[in-house]
Amino acid sequence: MKRLGLLFLCCIQFCCSGKAQKKINGVSFVASREEVAQSHVDEIIKINANSAAVMPFGFIRDLDSPEIIFDTERQWFGETRKGAEQYIKMLQKNGVNVMLKPQIWIGHGQFTGAIKIESEESWRQLESSYSKFILSYAELAHETAVPIFCIGTELETFIANRPEYWQSLIKKIRKMYKGKLTYASNWDEFGKTPFWKELDYIGIDAYFPLSESKTPSVNELKEGWQPWKKKIIAISTKFERPVLFTEYGYRSMDYTAKKPWLVDRKEEGVNLKGQTNAKKAIFEEFWGEEWFAGGYVWKWFIKHEKSGGASDNRFTPQNKPAQQVIQEHYGSYMN
Repeated sequence: MKRLGLLFLCCIQFCCSGKAQKKINGVSFVASREEVAQSHVDEIIKINANSAAVMPFGFIRDLDSPEIIFDTERQWFGETRKGAEQYIKMLQKNGVNVMLKPQIWIGHGQFTGAIKIESEESWRQLESSYSKFILSYAELAHETAVPIFCIGTELETFIANRPEYWQSLIKKIRKMYKGKLTYASNWDEFGKTPFWKELDYIGIDAYFPLSESKTPSVNELKEGWQPWKKKIIAISTKFERPVLFTEYGYRSMDYTAKKPWLVDRKEEGVNLKGQTNAKKAIFEEFWGEEWFAGGYVWKWFIKHEKSGGASDNRFTPQNKPAQQVIQEHYGSYMN
């Protein structure tokens, strides 16, 4: 019965257009020092993207620090509330939808999912600080009428230790924002997230390990997806919610699908083919599924002409063969 309910929900929400379903074909639009110009948005439109994740930031000094600093003059323009609003309005002017996705950065790039607070007093301070941060951007989401708001990104220990707080926070957000809600769970966290029923999308940052090959083939990568895909389907069915890849992507380097969550500057050799194959595999495995809403490729810089390229081994697909793959597949699932 639950499976039928999920399929009914998905059929209504993502009804077919021609041979292909409409999907959220997104890019993770990286915050910059400057305002977004028309030329920057033109490059998104060229790859048939119909949505962009706008990502203002808050900063925490260390894993045990309870204070979030945000919306300050020391931040880059795109990381602030004013910058996020400018980005949103420029994208909307061009018919590009937005997922507003406020994120936390912890000093020295420490993993947000490992926040470690020692005392009840400090936990309450963190809750108060996070509420100010996220509700400020929920208000912006309401004011700009963006269709999706992401309530957090990869905050596993925070959620595990304070589940009641998160239930209460979702209710507060619902009172001021009437669009769709999601949470960006880490690839190894989504099965433990306790509040999917209270949200509209099961959000996953999809950096799943798929292969240990230097240059994995598309078929090898698709085979590597199978055990993960079964778990994703099970969660989607259980909570009767469609799945949204709040982030997805692979670096253009050797062994790209071995530990794809790595964000350090490890100098594995440039491997454009590996990244291209990984993109093809994820599109072929997920974009045709009724229960799958779409996703946001990680990541897209506003200065397209200076980003990526044949000698770059980072995540961005810009000016690489993977960009053409994205353009073609997004074009098949356009709104």
